[in-house]
Amino acid sequence: MKKLIALALAALMAFACLACAKKEQPAEPTKAPEASAQQPTGEDPATTAAGKVYYLNFKPEADAAWKELAAQYTEKTGVPVTVVTAASGTYSETLTAEMDKGDAAPTLFQCGNQAGLQTWRDFCLDLTDTAVYGEMTTDDFNLFGENGEVFCIGYCYEAYGIIVNKALLEKAGHSLDEIRDFASLKAVAEDIHARSAELGFDAFTSAGLDGSSSWRFSGHLASVPLFYEFRDDGVTAQPATIKGTYLDNFKNVWDLYVANSSTPPAKLTTATGDQAEAEFGEGKAVFYQNGTWEYANLTGEKFGMNPDDLAMIPIYCGVAGEEKAGLCAGTENCWTVNSQASKENIQATLDFLYWVVTSDEGTQMMAEQFGSIPFKNAKETENVFFTDASRYIDKGNYAVTWAFLLTPNTDTWRAGVVAALTQYTAGSGSWDDVVTAIVQGWATQYANQ
Repeated sequence: MKKLIALALAALMAFACLACAKKEQPAEPTKAPEASAQQPTGEDPATTAAGKVYYLNFKPEADAAWKELAAQYTEKTGVPVTVVTAASGTYSETLTAEMDKGDAAPTLFQCGNQAGLQTWRDFCLDLTDTAVYGEMTTDDFNLFGENGEVFCIGYCYEAYGIIVNKALLEKAGHSLDEIRDFASLKAVAEDIHARSAELGFDAFTSAGLDGSSSWRFSGHLASVPLFYEFRDDGVTAQPATIKGTYLDNFKNVWDLYVANSSTPPAKLTTATGDQAEAEFGEGKAVFYQNGTWEYANLTGEKFGMNPDDLAMIPIYCGVAGEEKAGLCAGTENCWTVNSQASKENIQATLDFLYWVVTSDEGTQMMAEQFGSIPFKNAKETENVFFTDASRYIDKGNYAVTWAFLLTPNTDTWRAGVVAALTQYTAGSGSWDDVVTAIVQGWATQYANQ
Protein backbone atom coordinates (compact mmCIF):
# COMPACT_ATOMS: atom_id res chain seq x y z
CA MET A 1 0.00 0.00 0.00
CA LYS A 2 2.88 2.34 0.76
CA LYS A 3 4.14 1.86 -2.79
CA LEU A 4 0.74 2.91 -4.11
CA ILE A 5 0.79 5.98 -1.89
CA ALA A 6 4.17 6.85 -3.37
CA LEU A 7 2.72 6.46 -6.87
CA ALA A 8 -0.20 8.72 -6.11
CA LEU A 9 2.04 11.24 -4.41
CA ALA A 10 3.99 11.51 -7.64
CA ALA A 11 0.77 12.43 -9.40
CA LEU A 12 -0.25 15.01 -6.86
CA MET A 13 3.19 16.52 -6.48
CA ALA A 14 3.42 17.00 -10.24
CA PHE A 15 0.01 18.36 -11.11
CA ALA A 16 -2.43 18.98 -8.25
CA CYS A 17 -1.28 20.93 -5.22
CA LEU A 18 -0.08 23.95 -7.12
CA ALA A 19 -0.34 26.19 -4.07
CA CYS A 20 1.56 23.77 -1.84
CA ALA A 21 5.23 24.32 -1.16
CA LYS A 22 7.37 22.40 -3.64
CA LYS A 23 9.41 19.64 -2.04
CA GLU A 24 11.11 16.37 -2.93
CA GLN A 25 8.78 13.36 -2.92
CA PRO A 26 9.42 11.39 0.29
CA ALA A 27 9.95 7.66 0.37
CA GLU A 28 7.08 7.43 2.82
CA PRO A 29 3.90 9.57 2.85
CA THR A 30 4.37 12.95 4.46
CA LYS A 31 2.64 12.83 7.80
CA ALA A 32 -0.05 15.40 8.40
CA PRO A 33 0.83 17.82 11.18
CA GLU A 34 -0.81 17.32 14.53
CA ALA A 35 -4.03 19.26 14.53
CA SER A 36 -5.48 20.92 17.58
CA ALA A 37 -8.51 18.97 16.52
CA GLN A 38 -12.00 20.22 17.08
CA GLN A 39 -13.37 17.14 18.78
CA PRO A 40 -16.69 15.55 17.87
CA THR A 41 -19.66 16.40 20.06
CA GLY A 42 -19.71 13.43 22.45
CA GLU A 43 -18.33 9.91 22.73
CA ASP A 44 -20.32 8.85 19.69
CA PRO A 45 -19.92 11.57 17.03
CA ALA A 46 -22.97 13.77 16.47
CA THR A 47 -25.15 12.23 19.17
CA THR A 48 -25.82 15.72 20.48
CA ALA A 49 -25.51 17.65 17.22
CA ALA A 50 -28.55 19.71 16.28
CA GLY A 51 -27.68 20.12 12.63
CA LYS A 52 -28.00 18.08 9.47
CA VAL A 53 -25.74 16.96 6.64
CA TYR A 54 -26.20 17.31 2.89
CA TYR A 55 -23.44 15.65 0.84
CA LEU A 56 -23.31 16.41 -2.88
CA ASN A 57 -21.51 13.28 -4.04
CA PHE A 58 -19.13 13.37 -7.00
CA LYS A 59 -18.97 9.66 -7.85
CA PRO A 60 -22.10 8.00 -9.30
CA GLU A 61 -20.63 4.52 -8.86
CA ALA A 62 -20.53 5.06 -5.08
CA ASP A 63 -24.05 6.49 -4.80
CA ALA A 64 -25.68 3.40 -3.27
CA ALA A 65 -22.82 2.88 -0.81
CA TRP A 66 -22.93 6.48 0.42
CA LYS A 67 -26.70 6.38 0.85
CA GLU A 68 -26.54 3.13 2.81
CA LEU A 69 -23.81 4.54 5.06
CA ALA A 70 -25.80 7.75 5.56
CA ALA A 71 -28.84 5.73 6.64
CA GLN A 72 -26.72 3.79 9.13
CA TYR A 73 -25.39 7.01 10.61
CA THR A 74 -28.84 8.54 10.89
CA GLU A 75 -30.17 5.43 12.61
CA LYS A 76 -27.22 5.47 14.99
CA THR A 77 -27.22 9.18 15.85
CA GLY A 78 -30.54 10.66 14.77
CA VAL A 79 -28.74 13.21 12.57
CA PRO A 80 -30.29 13.52 9.10
CA VAL A 81 -27.77 12.84 6.34
CA THR A 82 -28.85 13.41 2.74
CA VAL A 83 -26.73 12.18 -0.14
CA VAL A 84 -27.39 13.57 -3.62
CA THR A 85 -25.26 12.35 -6.51
CA ALA A 86 -24.63 14.52 -9.55
CA ALA A 87 -25.01 12.79 -12.90
CA SER A 88 -21.70 11.81 -14.47
CA GLY A 89 -19.94 14.78 -16.07
CA THR A 90 -22.31 17.37 -14.55
CA TYR A 91 -20.83 17.96 -11.10
CA SER A 92 -19.79 21.57 -11.67
CA GLU A 93 -23.18 22.60 -13.01
CA THR A 94 -25.02 20.71 -10.27
CA LEU A 95 -22.85 22.23 -7.55
CA THR A 96 -23.43 25.74 -8.90
CA ALA A 97 -27.19 25.20 -8.92
CA GLU A 98 -27.27 23.63 -5.46
CA MET A 99 -25.11 26.33 -3.88
CA ASP A 100 -27.75 28.89 -4.85
CA LYS A 101 -30.20 27.27 -2.42
CA GLY A 102 -29.09 29.15 0.68
CA ASP A 103 -29.81 27.17 3.84
CA ALA A 104 -30.65 24.14 1.70
CA ALA A 105 -27.25 24.14 -0.03
CA PRO A 106 -24.82 21.22 0.39
CA THR A 107 -22.88 21.22 3.65
CA LEU A 108 -20.29 18.89 2.13
CA PHE A 109 -19.06 19.02 -1.47
CA GLN A 110 -15.94 18.40 -3.55
CA CYS A 111 -13.19 20.45 -5.15
CA GLY A 112 -11.05 18.27 -7.36
CA ASN A 113 -8.17 20.61 -8.12
CA GLN A 114 -6.73 24.06 -7.51
CA ALA A 115 -9.03 25.64 -10.09
CA GLY A 116 -12.03 24.27 -8.22
CA LEU A 117 -10.68 25.68 -4.98
CA GLN A 118 -10.23 29.07 -6.59
CA THR A 119 -13.84 28.99 -7.78
CA TRP A 120 -15.33 27.99 -4.43
CA ARG A 121 -12.82 29.58 -2.05
CA ASP A 122 -15.47 31.68 -0.29
CA PHE A 123 -17.44 28.52 0.55
CA CYS A 124 -14.50 26.48 1.86
CA LEU A 125 -14.12 26.00 5.61
CA ASP A 126 -10.57 25.90 6.94
CA LEU A 127 -10.29 22.31 8.20
CA THR A 128 -6.94 22.71 9.95
CA ASP A 129 -8.31 22.47 13.48
CA THR A 130 -10.87 19.76 12.89
CA ALA A 131 -10.90 16.19 14.17
CA VAL A 132 -11.25 14.68 10.70
CA TYR A 133 -8.09 16.44 9.51
CA GLY A 134 -6.30 15.21 12.62
CA GLU A 135 -6.96 11.64 11.41
CA MET A 136 -5.03 12.12 8.17
CA THR A 137 -1.71 10.35 7.58
CA THR A 138 -0.45 12.64 4.83
CA ASP A 139 -0.94 16.18 3.55
CA ASP A 140 0.02 15.45 0.00
CA PHE A 141 -3.50 14.88 -1.30
CA ASN A 142 -4.90 18.09 0.18
CA LEU A 143 -5.51 21.52 -1.35
CA PHE A 144 -4.33 24.57 0.52
CA GLY A 145 -4.99 28.28 0.65
CA GLU A 146 -2.34 30.94 0.19
CA ASN A 147 -1.69 31.06 3.93
CA GLY A 148 -1.56 27.32 4.39
CA GLU A 149 -5.22 26.80 5.26
CA VAL A 150 -6.44 23.23 4.70
CA PHE A 151 -9.50 23.85 2.55
CA CYS A 152 -9.90 20.50 0.81
CA ILE A 153 -8.84 17.09 2.13
CA GLY A 154 -8.14 14.30 -0.33
CA TYR A 155 -10.00 11.29 1.01
CA CYS A 156 -8.78 8.68 -1.47
CA TYR A 157 -6.33 8.16 -4.29
CA GLU A 158 -7.08 6.24 -7.42
CA ALA A 159 -5.62 4.71 -10.54
CA TYR A 160 -7.01 3.99 -13.97
CA GLY A 161 -5.90 2.05 -17.01
CA ILE A 162 -7.22 -0.85 -19.06
CA ILE A 163 -9.06 -3.45 -16.98
CA VAL A 164 -8.48 -6.98 -18.26
CA ASN A 165 -10.54 -10.15 -17.90
CA LYS A 166 -7.63 -12.57 -17.61
CA ALA A 167 -9.87 -15.64 -17.95
CA LEU A 168 -11.18 -14.46 -21.33
CA LEU A 169 -7.71 -13.38 -22.41
CA GLU A 170 -6.38 -16.87 -21.70
CA LYS A 171 -9.39 -18.47 -23.40
CA ALA A 172 -8.40 -16.49 -26.50
CA GLY A 173 -4.91 -17.97 -26.29
CA HIS A 174 -3.11 -14.93 -24.89
CA SER A 175 -1.65 -13.80 -21.57
CA LEU A 176 -0.84 -10.57 -19.76
CA ASP A 177 2.87 -11.21 -20.28
CA GLU A 178 2.40 -10.63 -24.01
CA ILE A 179 1.17 -7.07 -23.53
CA ARG A 180 4.04 -4.67 -22.83
CA ASP A 181 3.45 -1.74 -25.22
CA PHE A 182 0.97 -0.42 -27.78
CA ALA A 183 2.16 -2.70 -30.57
CA SER A 184 1.62 -5.84 -28.50
CA LEU A 185 -1.73 -4.61 -27.16
CA LYS A 186 -2.86 -3.90 -30.72
CA ALA A 187 -1.77 -7.34 -31.93
CA VAL A 188 -3.67 -9.13 -29.17
CA ALA A 189 -6.80 -6.97 -29.53
CA GLU A 190 -6.96 -7.35 -33.31
CA ASP A 191 -6.56 -11.12 -33.04
CA ILE A 192 -9.40 -11.38 -30.53
CA HIS A 193 -11.65 -9.12 -32.59
CA ALA A 194 -10.98 -11.12 -35.76
CA ARG A 195 -12.08 -14.31 -33.94
CA SER A 196 -14.89 -12.75 -31.88
CA ALA A 197 -17.62 -14.82 -33.54
CA GLU A 198 -15.99 -18.12 -32.62
CA LEU A 199 -14.80 -16.91 -29.19
CA GLY A 200 -18.15 -15.47 -28.15
CA PHE A 201 -16.61 -12.22 -26.94
CA ASP A 202 -14.77 -9.23 -28.38
CA ALA A 203 -11.63 -7.29 -27.52
CA PHE A 204 -12.86 -3.93 -26.17
CA THR A 205 -16.04 -2.72 -24.55
CA SER A 206 -17.89 0.06 -26.35
CA ALA A 207 -16.14 3.44 -26.26
CA GLY A 208 -19.41 5.26 -25.65
CA LEU A 209 -19.62 9.00 -26.23
CA ASP A 210 -22.78 9.52 -24.19
CA GLY A 211 -22.15 11.83 -21.23
CA SER A 212 -22.13 8.91 -18.81
CA SER A 213 -19.13 7.42 -20.63
CA SER A 214 -17.33 10.14 -22.59
CA TRP A 215 -15.36 11.42 -19.57
CA ARG A 216 -13.29 8.24 -19.84
CA PHE A 217 -11.88 9.55 -23.10
CA SER A 218 -12.13 13.36 -23.07
CA GLY A 219 -10.66 13.33 -19.56
CA HIS A 220 -8.80 10.13 -18.77
CA LEU A 221 -7.58 9.03 -22.19
CA ALA A 222 -6.73 12.57 -23.30
CA SER A 223 -4.69 12.94 -20.12
CA VAL A 224 -2.17 10.34 -21.31
CA PRO A 225 -0.73 12.32 -24.27
CA LEU A 226 -0.87 15.46 -22.14
CA PHE A 227 1.18 13.70 -19.45
CA TYR A 228 3.97 12.97 -21.93
CA GLU A 229 3.88 16.52 -23.33
CA PHE A 230 4.01 18.05 -19.86
CA ARG A 231 6.78 15.66 -18.85
CA ASP A 232 8.87 16.63 -21.87
CA ASP A 233 8.31 20.35 -21.32
CA GLY A 234 8.63 20.37 -17.53
CA VAL A 235 5.10 21.70 -17.02
CA THR A 236 4.06 21.78 -13.34
CA ALA A 237 1.36 24.48 -13.40
CA GLN A 238 -1.60 25.13 -15.68
CA PRO A 239 -0.21 26.33 -19.04
CA ALA A 240 -1.97 28.95 -21.16
CA THR A 241 -1.47 26.83 -24.26
CA ILE A 242 -0.60 23.25 -25.20
CA LYS A 243 1.09 21.91 -28.33
CA GLY A 244 -0.58 18.55 -28.84
CA THR A 245 2.76 16.82 -29.27
CA TYR A 246 1.41 13.34 -28.63
CA LEU A 247 -2.10 13.56 -30.08
CA ASP A 248 -1.23 11.00 -32.75
CA ASN A 249 -0.79 8.62 -29.84
CA PHE A 250 -4.25 9.53 -28.58
CA LYS A 251 -5.53 8.67 -32.06
CA ASN A 252 -3.72 5.32 -31.92
CA VAL A 253 -5.64 4.23 -28.84
CA TRP A 254 -8.99 5.68 -29.86
CA ASP A 255 -8.90 4.01 -33.25
CA LEU A 256 -7.94 0.73 -31.58
CA TYR A 257 -10.91 0.94 -29.21
CA VAL A 258 -13.37 1.75 -31.99
CA ALA A 259 -12.12 -0.81 -34.51
CA ASN A 260 -11.99 -3.74 -32.10
CA SER A 261 -15.37 -3.61 -30.39
CA SER A 262 -18.69 -5.24 -31.17
CA THR A 263 -20.39 -1.81 -31.23
CA PRO A 264 -20.44 -0.11 -34.68
CA PRO A 265 -18.86 3.37 -34.68
CA ALA A 266 -22.16 5.04 -35.59
CA LYS A 267 -23.74 3.71 -32.40
CA LEU A 268 -21.00 4.98 -30.10
CA THR A 269 -22.56 8.45 -30.04
CA THR A 270 -25.31 7.17 -27.72
CA ALA A 271 -23.50 4.25 -26.04
CA THR A 272 -23.48 4.69 -22.25
CA GLY A 273 -21.13 3.97 -19.40
CA ASP A 274 -23.52 1.34 -18.03
CA GLN A 275 -23.43 -0.40 -21.40
CA ALA A 276 -19.64 -0.66 -21.38
CA GLU A 277 -19.62 -1.84 -17.77
CA ALA A 278 -22.20 -4.52 -18.55
CA GLU A 279 -20.29 -5.71 -21.61
CA PHE A 280 -17.26 -6.30 -19.44
CA GLY A 281 -19.09 -7.57 -16.36
CA GLU A 282 -21.07 -10.07 -18.42
CA GLY A 283 -17.98 -11.45 -20.15
CA LYS A 284 -18.58 -9.94 -23.57
CA ALA A 285 -15.22 -8.14 -23.82
CA VAL A 286 -11.65 -8.66 -22.62
CA PHE A 287 -10.57 -5.01 -22.21
CA TYR A 288 -12.35 -2.10 -20.48
CA GLN A 289 -10.82 1.33 -19.88
CA ASN A 290 -11.73 2.42 -16.37
CA GLY A 291 -10.34 2.73 -12.87
CA THR A 292 -9.91 1.28 -9.41
CA TRP A 293 -13.38 2.55 -8.46
CA GLU A 294 -14.95 -0.11 -10.71
CA TYR A 295 -13.73 -2.99 -8.54
CA ALA A 296 -16.71 -3.01 -6.18
CA ASN A 297 -19.24 -3.04 -9.02
CA LEU A 298 -17.46 -5.75 -10.99
CA THR A 299 -16.94 -8.12 -8.06
CA GLY A 300 -20.12 -7.32 -6.13
CA GLU A 301 -23.67 -8.59 -6.52
CA LYS A 302 -24.15 -6.71 -9.79
CA PHE A 303 -21.77 -8.92 -11.81
CA GLY A 304 -20.06 -11.23 -9.33
CA MET A 305 -16.76 -11.41 -11.18
CA ASN A 306 -13.93 -13.40 -9.64
CA PRO A 307 -11.20 -11.01 -8.40
CA ASP A 308 -8.60 -13.54 -9.52
CA ASP A 309 -9.76 -13.00 -13.11
CA LEU A 310 -9.17 -9.24 -13.00
CA ALA A 311 -6.11 -7.12 -13.67
CA MET A 312 -5.31 -3.57 -14.75
CA ILE A 313 -2.62 -2.64 -17.26
CA PRO A 314 -1.35 0.76 -18.44
CA ILE A 315 -2.94 2.63 -21.34
CA TYR A 316 -0.25 2.04 -23.91
CA CYS A 317 -0.27 4.51 -26.82
CA GLY A 318 2.96 4.04 -28.76
CA VAL A 319 5.29 6.44 -26.93
CA ALA A 320 8.96 5.45 -26.85
CA GLY A 321 9.87 3.73 -23.59
CA GLU A 322 6.27 3.07 -22.56
CA GLU A 323 7.11 -0.49 -21.57
CA LYS A 324 8.23 1.17 -18.31
CA ALA A 325 4.90 2.94 -17.82
CA GLY A 326 2.67 2.26 -14.83
CA LEU A 327 -0.98 3.03 -14.22
CA CYS A 328 -2.45 6.55 -14.32
CA ALA A 329 -2.60 7.62 -10.67
CA GLY A 330 -3.76 10.61 -8.64
CA THR A 331 -6.92 12.03 -7.10
CA GLU A 332 -9.62 14.61 -7.67
CA ASN A 333 -11.61 13.48 -4.64
CA CYS A 334 -11.29 16.17 -2.00
CA TRP A 335 -13.90 16.92 0.65
CA THR A 336 -14.83 20.53 1.30
CA VAL A 337 -17.15 21.71 4.08
CA ASN A 338 -19.43 24.63 3.24
CA SER A 339 -18.30 27.55 5.39
CA GLN A 340 -21.56 29.38 4.60
CA ALA A 341 -23.69 26.69 6.26
CA SER A 342 -25.07 27.23 9.76
CA LYS A 343 -22.83 26.44 12.74
CA GLU A 344 -25.05 23.50 13.62
CA ASN A 345 -24.84 22.05 10.12
CA ILE A 346 -21.09 22.59 9.94
CA GLN A 347 -20.62 20.74 13.22
CA ALA A 348 -22.93 17.93 12.12
CA THR A 349 -20.97 17.61 8.88
CA LEU A 350 -17.60 17.52 10.64
CA ASP A 351 -18.92 14.90 13.06
CA PHE A 352 -20.18 12.79 10.18
CA LEU A 353 -16.82 12.95 8.38
CA TYR A 354 -14.99 11.98 11.57
CA TRP A 355 -17.26 8.97 11.96
CA VAL A 356 -16.75 7.97 8.32
CA VAL A 357 -12.96 7.81 8.67
CA THR A 358 -12.83 6.25 12.16
CA SER A 359 -15.79 3.86 12.51
CA ASP A 360 -15.85 0.24 11.37
CA GLU A 361 -18.85 0.98 9.16
CA GLY A 362 -17.27 3.99 7.51
CA THR A 363 -13.78 2.62 6.98
CA GLN A 364 -15.17 -0.66 5.66
CA MET A 365 -17.25 1.16 3.06
CA MET A 366 -14.31 3.37 2.12
CA ALA A 367 -12.04 0.35 1.65
CA GLU A 368 -14.62 -1.42 -0.51
CA GLN A 369 -15.47 1.61 -2.64
CA PHE A 370 -12.26 3.62 -2.75
CA GLY A 371 -9.44 1.28 -1.80
CA SER A 372 -6.56 2.82 0.13
CA ILE A 373 -7.44 5.98 2.05
CA PRO A 374 -5.03 8.35 3.86
CA PHE A 375 -6.48 8.04 7.37
CA LYS A 376 -5.14 6.40 10.53
CA ASN A 377 -7.91 3.82 10.82
CA ALA A 378 -7.95 2.83 7.15
CA LYS A 379 -8.70 -0.81 6.46
CA GLU A 380 -6.62 -2.81 4.02
CA THR A 381 -8.29 -3.04 0.64
CA GLU A 382 -9.00 -6.23 -1.28
CA ASN A 383 -9.06 -4.26 -4.52
CA VAL A 384 -6.68 -6.08 -6.89
CA PHE A 385 -6.33 -2.99 -9.06
CA PHE A 386 -4.43 -1.23 -6.26
CA THR A 387 -2.22 -4.30 -6.03
CA ASP A 388 -1.51 -3.96 -9.74
CA ALA A 389 -0.66 -0.28 -9.30
CA SER A 390 1.86 -1.16 -6.61
CA ARG A 391 3.26 -4.00 -8.71
CA TYR A 392 4.26 -1.60 -11.48
CA ILE A 393 5.99 0.63 -8.95
CA ASP A 394 7.78 -2.38 -7.48
CA LYS A 395 9.15 -3.06 -10.96
CA GLY A 396 10.50 0.50 -11.18
CA ASN A 397 7.92 1.78 -13.67
CA TYR A 398 6.96 5.44 -13.77
CA ALA A 399 3.52 6.73 -12.80
CA VAL A 400 1.45 8.35 -15.55
CA THR A 401 0.25 11.32 -13.54
CA TRP A 402 -3.12 13.03 -13.94
CA ALA A 403 -2.48 15.84 -16.40
CA PHE A 404 -6.21 16.49 -16.70
CA LEU A 405 -6.12 18.17 -13.29
CA LEU A 406 -4.67 21.19 -15.08
CA THR A 407 -7.48 21.51 -17.63
CA PRO A 408 -9.00 25.03 -17.83
CA ASN A 409 -12.81 25.18 -17.60
CA THR A 410 -12.79 21.39 -17.52
CA ASP A 411 -16.39 20.60 -18.43
CA THR A 412 -16.53 23.10 -21.31
CA TRP A 413 -13.19 21.98 -22.73
CA ARG A 414 -14.18 18.32 -22.53
CA ALA A 415 -17.52 19.02 -24.20
CA GLY A 416 -15.68 20.47 -27.19
CA VAL A 417 -13.40 17.45 -27.36
CA VAL A 418 -16.35 15.05 -27.20
CA ALA A 419 -18.18 16.92 -29.96
CA ALA A 420 -15.18 16.69 -32.28
CA LEU A 421 -14.49 13.08 -31.31
CA THR A 422 -18.11 12.19 -32.02
CA GLN A 423 -17.98 13.67 -35.52
CA TYR A 424 -14.67 11.98 -36.25
CA THR A 425 -15.96 8.60 -35.07
CA ALA A 426 -19.19 8.91 -37.04
CA GLY A 427 -17.24 9.80 -40.20
CA SER A 428 -18.52 13.36 -40.51
CA GLY A 429 -15.39 15.04 -39.14
CA SER A 430 -11.62 14.70 -39.35
CA TRP A 431 -8.94 14.02 -36.77
CA ASP A 432 -7.69 17.56 -37.40
CA ASP A 433 -10.96 18.74 -35.86
CA VAL A 434 -10.20 16.73 -32.73
CA VAL A 435 -6.72 18.25 -32.54
CA THR A 436 -8.20 21.73 -32.90
CA ALA A 437 -10.75 21.05 -30.15
CA ILE A 438 -7.99 19.93 -27.82
CA VAL A 439 -5.28 22.48 -28.59
CA GLN A 440 -7.23 25.59 -29.58
CA GLY A 441 -9.97 24.69 -27.13
CA TRP A 442 -7.42 24.72 -24.31
CA ALA A 443 -6.22 28.21 -25.21
CA THR A 444 -9.78 29.48 -25.51
CA GLN A 445 -10.89 28.07 -22.18
CA TYR A 446 -7.73 29.32 -20.46
CA ALA A 447 -8.52 32.83 -21.70
CA ASN A 448 -12.17 32.51 -20.64
CA GLN A 449 -11.17 31.18 -17.24
